[in-house]
Amino acid sequence: MQARITVIAGAVALAAAASAGHAAPSAHAPFNVKPLWLTQLRTAAYDGVTDDLLTAGLGKTGLTSAVPPAYADPLHPTATELRRAAIYNNYRALIDPTPAGGFGRFYGPNVDAAGNVTTSEGKIAGTEYIAYTDDGTGRRNVTLMVQLPASFDPANPCILTATSSGSRGIYGGISTGEWGLKRGCAVAYTDKGTGAAPHDLMADTVPLIDGTRAAATVAASTAQFRAPIDDTQRMAFNAATPNRFAFKHAHSQRNPEKDWGRNTLQAVEFAFYVLNERYGRIVPGVGLKLRTITPRNTIVIASSVSNGGGSAIAAAELDTEGLIDGVAVGEPAIEMPANPAVAVQRGGVAVPTVARTLFDFTSLANLYQSCASQAPSVAGAPGAPFVIAPFAVNRCASLKAKGLLAAATPAEQAEEALQKLRGYGWEPESSVLHTSLAAFEVAPAVSITFANALARASVVDNLCGYSFAGTDAIGAPAPLAPTLLAGMFAVGNGVPPSTGVQLINNLNPGAPFRDLLSFSPSTGLQDFNLDGAMCLRNLLTGTSAAAVNLQRGIDETRRNGDLHGKPTVIVHGRADALLPVNHTSRPYTALNKVVEGKHSRLAYIEVANAQHFDTFIGLPTALPGYDTRYVPLHLYLNRALDAVYAHLKTGAALPASQVVRTLPRGGTPGLAPALEAVNVPPIAITPAPADAITVQGNTLVVPD
Repeated sequence: MQARITVIAGAVALAAAASAGHAAPSAHAPFNVKPLWLTQLRTAAYDGVTDDLLTAGLGKTGLTSAVPPAYADPLHPTATELRRAAIYNNYRALIDPTPAGGFGRFYGPNVDAAGNVTTSEGKIAGTEYIAYTDDGTGRRNVTLMVQLPASFDPANPCILTATSSGSRGIYGGISTGEWGLKRGCAVAYTDKGTGAAPHDLMADTVPLIDGTRAAATVAASTAQFRAPIDDTQRMAFNAATPNRFAFKHAHSQRNPEKDWGRNTLQAVEFAFYVLNERYGRIVPGVGLKLRTITPRNTIVIASSVSNGGGSAIAAAELDTEGLIDGVAVGEPAIEMPANPAVAVQRGGVAVPTVARTLFDFTSLANLYQSCASQAPSVAGAPGAPFVIAPFAVNRCASLKAKGLLAAATPAEQAEEALQKLRGYGWEPESSVLHTSLAAFEVAPAVSITFANALARASVVDNLCGYSFAGTDAIGAPAPLAPTLLAGMFAVGNGVPPSTGVQLINNLNPGAPFRDLLSFSPSTGLQDFNLDGAMCLRNLLTGTSAAAVNLQRGIDETRRNGDLHGKPTVIVHGRADALLPVNHTSRPYTALNKVVEGKHSRLAYIEVANAQHFDTFIGLPTALPGYDTRYVPLHLYLNRALDAVYAHLKTGAALPASQVVRTLPRGGTPGLAPALEAVNVPPIAITPAPADAITVQGNTLVVPD
């Protein structure tokens, strides 16, 4: 007996040691030992009636409603209220929630796992586990969550990852998690070190793991994010630039993206820990639980979209322990190697610029997109009324004055700017989308956030003269409405401008001002702060300390193309203007085929008439024309998940790489007819020759 106890104790010690080190080995340990990096664990059960995992009690009807859930006290929302609002907002942010766009008929809580439309509200009972992964300092505190549906079958276990998209918080992948919850899979989430709620530097309050707020001194190491500056720095910063905010993605000084794959693997390991705490067998007389649910008997699919999809790809590359069985992702952000030695052809014509990093192509979009919005060839594009046209014309003129454009007239300059974007890898199908992205400040928001993150810049650095603050009626920095800050965990996207927090040009002549409305010091024009955009762009090749740090940070995020033979399906919209296919999925597919050769099991599905923001399709009044032009990519992510799951479960064939020829809904912008099956044909197992995507040597060949 003593020998048996000694063996058990040794095994436990080994399991604990493993959990302290790498992301994966403790999932293979014989006993269920909580990873040492797991802190602040809390659990909540939901009955599937008053509250649930997928809809927070709102059901399909509540998620469809244009009226968000309310707070009893908007200044002090409860954790339950914040969770409900976070699920509502994050779910709707990633899909088209309108029936005409397919919600409730092709996808949604009431559409069951087999694709049948039911009368159910789609509420899913189960237990939610939430915790931090931390390095012992309380400074990292990356949030992890596992949703365990009551329908989970320990005899047929499955896990789906749903890492947050963009820079969102822990519920940022809930619309992906839906696929797993419906099938009785545990869903493993992580916010990957980003998140919607900021550190209010003026009041010195911070978000907690449940979205409520507390004084930084009270929260201490339990804060979801606290800017890594001391009180002396904070007070000096407040005196010089009052009413500012620090956001975790931008200002953690940890370059979170380098760990997105690791965080996703930790979410999987957390899921195995949770499952074995629930279902593991207790060793008689010892009180330890044997791991009965392991990577060997569990189907694990890494999934999500955008930055979350890129995190799944990163996790699959890092996974040398066999935690992940397959991958299915949508529109992934993939940072390519510096010299990938791959090429792309479309319609037999070589694409001249491919495989650039997100900061590279986005900082270029930040220069040219607002000017391009005025091109006559895209007149009437969705979002045009929201662009401040005189400032966009000023941007064109300033680009001309800086030698970045050569054309003479504003119209010619705008067309030249549009051609600059096309020449840098954007497909022609993206041209009409640049206007709405410019209107919503997408490129400056992403460029500023990633510049700070990659360079490990402190909030007090005001990198390139930017900061984040609320503004008054004319655009000057001002205190943010307290109700906006109180609910930002649930509403914000982690990338200002968001929920009243604006981008601020600290270098605006005279005084800091909202970036959108500010003047460039060197031009004296309201040109959307060209000086700031040029500063960001110059970090890519500059020699300053910030530039060198940013370049080093980019190198820490590059992928290698080795998925270890995991069956993988990537779906991406051809028209994607945020993450162009020529810089992400297309060259990555070529890289994977070169790296893995005959062992590659990656299928790339390029969806015609699809783009990055399904939610914009669901705004026919604000953005008429999205509804007539684009189909939901979310539906194709669900189909990719179906294909990977069927392959892993039954050995069904995976589809071959292909272009899916969808049919736009057409009609009058803002009044498009309802989506029908003819608009969204299935992914073929064997596509027609004219639709097949192939690899020839190191070149991805995409049909026109």
